[in-house]
Amino acid sequence: MTETSPGDALLPAEDSPALLAPTLLADEVAAARRYAAASRAASTRRKYESAWGHFATWCLVQSQPALPAAPELIAIYLAREAERGLSPSAVNLALAAIGWMHRRAGRQPPQKTERGTVIADVMAGIRRSAARAPRRKSAADSDVLRDVFRAIEGDALPERRDRALLALGFAAALRRSELVALDRADLRRVPEGLRVTIRRSKTDQEARGAEIAVPDGRRLRPVALVEAWLIAAGIGEGPVFRRLSKDGTKVLAAPMSDRAVARVVQRRVAAAGYDPAAFAGHSLRAGFLTSAARAGASIFKMREVSRHRTLQVLADYVRDARIFDDHAGKDFL
Repeated sequence: MTETSPGDALLPAEDSPALLAPTLLADEVAAARRYAAASRAASTRRKYESAWGHFATWCLVQSQPALPAAPELIAIYLAREAERGLSPSAVNLALAAIGWMHRRAGRQPPQKTERGTVIADVMAGIRRSAARAPRRKSAADSDVLRDVFRAIEGDALPERRDRALLALGFAAALRRSELVALDRADLRRVPEGLRVTIRRSKTDQEARGAEIAVPDGRRLRPVALVEAWLIAAGIGEGPVFRRLSKDGTKVLAAPMSDRAVARVVQRRVAAAGYDPAAFAGHSLRAGFLTSAARAGASIFKMREVSRHRTLQVLADYVRDARIFDDHAGKDFL
């Protein structure tokens, strides 16, 4: 079974006029490959490559070509994955990976072809069959963080780092990926607090960048906690939140992973008496928005920090936090 390598789409075919100048485009092809790869975040590419590997292996067992793959074959595979217990989002990721690899190989994604309707029908059935209310993680709001900070005892490197991580993740409503991507140069001290530069984010894949204000604060004091960590760790440049040695006594050069952020959140809320399964890395971001909504902040000021593209998500936070305010039945119930 002969398959086209996804990277070959950027190579001139044997009958291409490019062969008139054999050395022409060698560096340009390499550059094009790099830029094509950069069209997706590194984490997304890893997920796609893993999902593609599963599909390609399954096709090999079935003695069917994975590239190009027949839409009917893909539909069968997706149904099989759903039957194995994968969530609709995981099945959709598998489909996205298949389409991505086809595009990289210079082929039309099977789901975009005329026969691709069979894939759309199967995906619609998978989503409908698995439909259920979304399970949201709890928000680590200001009250939760107050309890968490009280439970963190000591001033060793792990304690200082985790306090700073939680405080800044909350105060700047940062995603996990944004937290671990922060560089020392992204933090600028001003009289009012910190100006935090986010160079790239989930909603800013082209790296236009954004700057967030983090006030000194009177209750959680996020800026003081960040400064204490930077001084204790001796970080003058490079990643802000770094891995520690196993014994917690040395600061390593490598940044933390986004998964490590979730583990810190769960470990620290558990120590404060909360159910760790109810929290995740996103709980910090959700916690800020929940706290801001309860405090009466406008959705426009909330968006200055969260950088949401639309206001609907923020409106949902406000509604949830203030659901009993001015209730329609308060005067007669």
